[in-house]
Amino acid sequence: MKSQADTIKKNKVAIIGTGMVGMSYAYALLNQGIANELVLIDIDKERAEGEAMDLNHGLAVAPRKMNIFAGDYEDCKDAHVVVIAAGVSQKPGETRIDLLKRNAAIMTTVVQEIMKSGFNGIILVATNPVDILTYVAWKASSLPNSRVIGSGTSLDTARLRFEIAKKINISVKNIHAYIMGEHGDTEFVCWSNANVGAKPLVDVIESMEEIDFDDLHEIHKSVKNAAYEIIDRKKATYYGIGMTLVSITAAILNDENRIIPVSVYNGGTYGIANDLYIGLPAVINGEGVHHVVEIKLNKKEQSQLDHSAALLRDYLDQLGY
Repeated sequence: MKSQADTIKKNKVAIIGTGMVGMSYAYALLNQGIANELVLIDIDKERAEGEAMDLNHGLAVAPRKMNIFAGDYEDCKDAHVVVIAAGVSQKPGETRIDLLKRNAAIMTTVVQEIMKSGFNGIILVATNPVDILTYVAWKASSLPNSRVIGSGTSLDTARLRFEIAKKINISVKNIHAYIMGEHGDTEFVCWSNANVGAKPLVDVIESMEEIDFDDLHEIHKSVKNAAYEIIDRKKATYYGIGMTLVSITAAILNDENRIIPVSVYNGGTYGIANDLYIGLPAVINGEGVHHVVEIKLNKKEQSQLDHSAALLRDYLDQLGY
């Protein structure tokens, strides 16, 4: 039996879905020079061709050479990473869970087509509701769960770090805090393990006038409602998730062993419901998820994680998984 390394082309990425999320990801990927081959796949073949042409015209000023073309599912065969951004979009006023039944069938069909090619790499899911659809993708793929990953709470965490940094006027790169749980309404901030540099956030609050404990609720509220606020104004969100997906891709292609809060399979960590995908900090490398990082949660946070996991498991039960 061939190993994964025998069947994939390192640094080849395939994108399924050339909508705003898929193309924001592709554009960020090109600008950061992460991959050396990029194939765009969409049911609208002409759109994929046009997007490939447009991206290729930027190669003269890109940081590295990249082979970019429109293709089909057969081109997934030797890809290292396939990013799935296909599906119907979230409507104004619609929750991520409302998207569930409309997107689950699409996800199953897409993954089955990917696997028909002989694909043996890593699947990265961006389509919402991402925790549930990553589980659906895993089931449809028959790949090890370590090689099927969802974007999870990575974007929420980026939003959280931005809001904290803005409040205390410290570089976002020095903010270390995580959103955990469902990528949706039951997500929560792990405040007990939030740090600014090496200093616990609680100590920062006690020593700075810019922030107090009452601000934490407003910060969380801003993060949780960010997608709804953006959708109300511009109908969709795509730049933030595009760049976040690139950071996950880079951790895979560069074998970084980087800790990122993504949607991962839970087989018993944190004492929560088993057999589901949920947003947890995990070490990501060239093989996918190396392991889930177990952070010591306080009682409130553990209860919030339990609630989030139970909700996700309930939706999976309703889908028959």
